[in-house]
Amino acid sequence: MANHIQHLFIINRAGSLIYSWEARIETPEVEKTYEWPIDVHLEEVDQKAVVVFGEKEGVKLRYYVKSVNGETVTGTRLQQGAQQVNVLEFLQEEDNYPVTVRFAAPTVSTNEKIILSSMFHSLFTIAVQLSPCPKSSGVEVLETTQFKLFCLQSRTGVKFVVITSAASNIAADSLLSKMYELYTDYALKNPFYSIDMPIRAQKFDEAIKILLEKAEKSNGAVTF
Repeated sequence: MANHIQHLFIINRAGSLIYSWEARIETPEVEKTYEWPIDVHLEEVDQKAVVVFGEKEGVKLRYYVKSVNGETVTGTRLQQGAQQVNVLEFLQEEDNYPVTVRFAAPTVSTNEKIILSSMFHSLFTIAVQLSPCPKSSGVEVLETTQFKLFCLQSRTGVKFVVITSAASNIAADSLLSKMYELYTDYALKNPFYSIDMPIRAQKFDEAIKILLEKAEKSNGAVTF
């Protein structure tokens, strides 16, 4: 069964991430042997050698170099004998070819999730202020060729965000509403929970897991 729901975020009134969930999607790594010159353009992004242009044959944009000739690449450092070299510089040298490069799909770190949540909160606020409609509800749907983003903001300013695949037909409105209900039941009604703080409750985790499994199986056909 395809994982249509990829990420789930709950962002508090100040724009801080207080809960996140990520689908465990097994993305196969891609290994290719190149002759000089390599036909993908790589740049250093977040301390990794990342594909920024020339995706083809399974090697997509934002994929990063995981190994070269069987040697693991740590950040942008490649072990060559007794010394470490910059993998980007290594791949620019014609004498090093042919080379076998293994690429891996990008991952989102906890720190990146926090940064993205803050950025989305800011964009949401800007959208509300620039909207010609009074009492704008802000960003509700954002569609790209790679994913769909759906957002529900509660009356207290807490944002519930779901990111799905571009091909998904998930009933996002119903899913977001149910997420809000679970947040109310397992967080707000919990006497030990402080408003706007990270949600750490096993029962909430379990309820979210059940909800998402139900949504995946129905793919939009079930009313929650």
